[in-house]
Amino acid sequence: GGAGAMERWTGRVALVTGASVGIGAAVARALVQHGMKVVGCARSVDKIEKLAAECQSAGYPGTLIPYKCDLSNEEEILSMFSAIKTLHQGVDVCINNAGLARPEPLLSGKTEGWRTMIDVNVMAVSICTREAYQSMKERNIDDGHIININSMNGHSVVPQSVVHFYSATKYAVTALTEGLRQELREAKTHIRATCISPGLVETGFAFKLHDNDPERAAATYESIRCLKAEDMANAVIYVLSAPPHVQIGDIQMRPTEQIS
Repeated sequence: GGAGAMERWTGRVALVTGASVGIGAAVARALVQHGMKVVGCARSVDKIEKLAAECQSAGYPGTLIPYKCDLSNEEEILSMFSAIKTLHQGVDVCINNAGLARPEPLLSGKTEGWRTMIDVNVMAVSICTREAYQSMKERNIDDGHIININSMNGHSVVPQSVVHFYSATKYAVTALTEGLRQELREAKTHIRATCISPGLVETGFAFKLHDNDPERAAATYESIRCLKAEDMANAVIYVLSAPPHVQIGDIQMRPTEQIS
């Protein structure tokens, strides 16, 4: 286990979606610290460029490559994978981190908000997974890893109408990750599939959910001592460090003080 087990990833390529902020940025940084070539994508790359410069000046052994991509657009995802193939051969690790919630209840929500959640939380995850697998397959990579950042909302439905549709998309991620594990096994590969399901993590997530009510967003994180993005990055490193015969299916993690 530990740092030694990360050595086999040195110099290899990881894609991290939603790498500009929050969990994605922390995961990208951790992988660069462990010597990986990390393609970090988001719609706005200025923050990823800043992070890349920080990693470089800190002397981390890996590199962070910022890539502009709107994950709700399949053509942009496909051209990103094509660019990764041209410039870096392909993807060995795919971390489907990008996700968002819109406050649209089931009885009164806007279709547009639901569709955005489906596009990013479900469709983009599925497209990136498929393309990452094809990239591994064509290079005979048998030890790749696909990690989906899920949520505790993918395991239970809480009595908060603003996250019900979001919860449905995360239930989809739970099913997709297990389905993926089965298909990878049927394909006789040793590529692994894992999801990590956090409770409250202190990021900008709630501010996007309650974008018209920043006080409510702030209160979400102030009521208890939350998980940090770095806790999530540590979980990713743990998953990638597991020996080849160990597949971690799901890590469910909550702040110790969280109720549901």
